[in-house]
Amino acid sequence: MPDSSRIINGKKFMWDGVVYESKEKAQEVTEKYRSDNFEVEFIEEGAKLLLYTRRKVTKIVLEGEAPQA
Repeated sequence: MPDSSRIINGKKFMWDGVVYESKEKAQEVTEKYRSDNFEVEFIEEGAKLLLYTRRKVTKIVLEGEAPQA
């Protein structure tokens, strides 16, 4: 069973839970994830084709009052 998460280039990615049978199918799913604003890393482990994803940070929302200087 593949690792559920990996650190790639200093960022944490999560496995999407699917072992793809072809590069074409993995590429199709990669494009869907990217259109949904995810970063995607494609990993080949022997005969296994895996996708690891992470959501791109587009906005940071802070709650509560700002700290006093």
